[in-house]
Amino acid sequence: MGIAKYRFGQYQLDAGRRVLSREGHVVDAEPGALELLCHLVEHRDRAVSEQELRHDLGCGDAVGEAPLAHALRAARLAIGDSDERQQSIRTTSPRHHRFVARVTSVPEAPATTPAASVGPADHEVIRFCRSADGTRIAYALTGEGPPLVKTANWLTHLDLDRTTPMFAHWFDGLTRGRQLVRYDERGCGLSEWSVPGFALDDLVTDLHCVVDAAGLDRFPLLGVSQGSAVAVAYAARHPERVSRLVLTSAYARGQQIRAASDRERDAAEVDLNLARAGWRSQGSSFLRYFASQFLGDATPAEWDAFAAYQRQTTSVANGLRFLKEFTRIDVSRMAGQVTCPTLIIHARADPRAPVAQALELATLIPDSRLVLLDSRNHLFTADDPAWPAFLTHLDSFLAEEA
Repeated sequence: MGIAKYRFGQYQLDAGRRVLSREGHVVDAEPGALELLCHLVEHRDRAVSEQELRHDLGCGDAVGEAPLAHALRAARLAIGDSDERQQSIRTTSPRHHRFVARVTSVPEAPATTPAASVGPADHEVIRFCRSADGTRIAYALTGEGPPLVKTANWLTHLDLDRTTPMFAHWFDGLTRGRQLVRYDERGCGLSEWSVPGFALDDLVTDLHCVVDAAGLDRFPLLGVSQGSAVAVAYAARHPERVSRLVLTSAYARGQQIRAASDRERDAAEVDLNLARAGWRSQGSSFLRYFASQFLGDATPAEWDAFAAYQRQTTSVANGLRFLKEFTRIDVSRMAGQVTCPTLIIHARADPRAPVAQALELATLIPDSRLVLLDSRNHLFTADDPAWPAFLTHLDSFLAEEA
C-alpha cells in the first residue's frame, strides 16, 4: 500500500514526499505550489474549485485570494506552464482549475527484507494498518532486539526521517540493542492525510492499532513532545500493555489549556497566530521563529532546513489543524492513573515546553523520576551535550526492566 507517484511529460511527482522532478532532477518548487499540484493531479478527473484548493492549502477566506493565486502561478511555473500557456493546469472557469496533462501512475516497488549483511540499525520494514475509523497508519520496525515503541510527534515521515540530519541520530541511539517501533501520525508522512479528526482519542487509538499490528503484548513506551501526552493517555488506559514509560520534552497541558491569566492567554493566542501565519505565508521570519521553538541552539540555516522538512511531512491545512489541537491537549487527570515506572527527561531551558510542565508530570505520575538536562533544545540535536546524557538515562532505565 504505497503512496502514489505520478508521471506526466518530462516530470514525475512523488505525492508522498511532495517532490517534483524533471528527467531525474529535483525541481526547486515552493511547498504551497507542490501542495496545490498534488491536489490537482490526485483529483484530475474533475475541475477543482478555488474554495477546495484554498481549504487544502490552509488559506481561509479571511486572508484573501493572493496566497492561492501565488501558489497556482508557482505550480504552473514549476511544470513549464504559465497563465497563458495552460498545457497542464487549465483554468476551466473563473473559479475552477483542472489538471489536463496525461498522467500515468508509477508503481511502487514492494518492500523487501534487507540482505543478511545489512546491520541491525539498517534493518527496517515499513508496514500499514487501519485505525478504528479506517484511517491508514504507516509504521516501521527498525533494528533487532527487545521492543521500544515511540509515539508519533510533530512532524514525521518514515521514509525521510532516517536520512534527515536533524533526526538520524535518534535512530542510531534508539535502535542500539533493541527494535524501535515508530509510526507516522494520522495526517502526515506515509499515513493517510485526509482524516476526519486529530483529537487525542484518535491519536491514542492509532497507537493501539500500531502495537496490535506489530504483535506486541507488553512493551516500554517513549513519548516525545506532544507524543508524550499520547503516551501518558495510553499508559493510563492500558496499564497491562505498558511496562515502562519514558517522557521527554513533555507537557500535560497544551499552551491554551495551561494559561492561567489574561497575559498567558494572550501570549498563547499570539504564539498560535504566529505559527499559523508562518505556515500560510511561507514567510521565512515566521517559520524561523517557529523552528527556533524546537531548536533553540540551532543556526538560521538549520531553522530553514527544519521548516522545509516539516512542509514535506504534511499539508498546510493539516499543519494548522495539528497546531490548534495540540494547544488544547490535557492529560493532567489521566497522569495520576499511570501505574508503571516512569522516567521524565527535560531540558532546563526548553523553549517550547517550559520545565514547569515536566515538574507537573513528575508530581502527577505516582512512580516517576525526573531528570533535568542543560539544553535549550526542545528536540535534542546530535551535537547537543544533552543528547548522550539522554541516551544514558534511557538505557539505564530500560535496563532495570531486565
